[in-house]
Amino acid sequence: MLETPPWRPAPSLRIEMNRLQLAALGAAAALAVLACFAWFPRAAVPVAGAAPHTPDTSDTPAAAHADHAPLPRRIVSTSPSVTGILLAIDAPVVATAATTPSRMTDDKGFFSQWAAVADKRGVQVLYRNLQFDIEAAIGASPDLLVASATGADSVAQHRTELQAQGVPMVVVDYSSQSWQDIATELGRITGHAKEAAAAIARFDAHVAQTAASITPPAQPVSIVAYNLAGSYSIGRAASPHARLLAALGFKVEGLPPALAAQVTRASDFEFISRENLSAAITGDSVFLLGASQGDVQAFLDDPLLANLPAVAGRRVYPLGPTSFRIDYYSGQQMVDAVASHFR
Repeated sequence: MLETPPWRPAPSLRIEMNRLQLAALGAAAALAVLACFAWFPRAAVPVAGAAPHTPDTSDTPAAAHADHAPLPRRIVSTSPSVTGILLAIDAPVVATAATTPSRMTDDKGFFSQWAAVADKRGVQVLYRNLQFDIEAAIGASPDLLVASATGADSVAQHRTELQAQGVPMVVVDYSSQSWQDIATELGRITGHAKEAAAAIARFDAHVAQTAASITPPAQPVSIVAYNLAGSYSIGRAASPHARLLAALGFKVEGLPPALAAQVTRASDFEFISRENLSAAITGDSVFLLGASQGDVQAFLDDPLLANLPAVAGRRVYPLGPTSFRIDYYSGQQMVDAVASHFR
């Protein structure tokens, strides 16, 4: 669920995007996608009665098929997890799928980290509650549809139907790529390569400037997903969130090796039972994933955690509701949330 591409330090901080699939969004089967991007232009759509045609991607990345296609002017996104990246590179998004409204979204189901930008640019709701609507997708008259290969917002299983209707698609896999990598590739496909590079540079600069303005503690910290959709997990030291904190000067500790046998599910976060949570948290301070100040109080009030040094010293900090996945907007919000406690 969470990606851990190789870390490339400053001056070009490539902070990997979060692969933690919020449990509330559910899990979905993975789609095998060559080179993580699959490009399906109009030329690849089979004519009626003909056998389906699959583009040859054996020698080059599949997205290379987009090189000679007209630049899109009407992009629709069926993946709210990718919509923010498209907005960050100023791609011409006209509509996006919306997720189920929650504290992480506005009332339409747009993720709050980019909802205001989408509203300002007139982005419409393609369909609600991640309930795929092929008529809405076709009715939006897209010259490019951006879809996700994995996650609850994936519509990859409808690829053949969309192709049959002449809808050009690009399928991205945010479970194995950073938001910067996706932005770079979508920038090339949409003719917004310069805008993508500029967004990445702005993000890197914000991280670097913030790092220079704060004083992190000398002792290590833990990243904890506490009661996030009923689950409990510890962020690995190589997770995207840990790498972002490391870029700010923090040292992140993961799950103690002695508890490895107690892990029920693992990705960039290792899931354990609530009963094992106290033993799993070894950091002198704790950062709570997807959390607000109210979640911090619940953590501090948990009797199972009362003996933790972080609880006794009240060194528990929220990363913000949008921190469940790092993109251009939520990553900066997470940086600002951290900085507010250490200036």
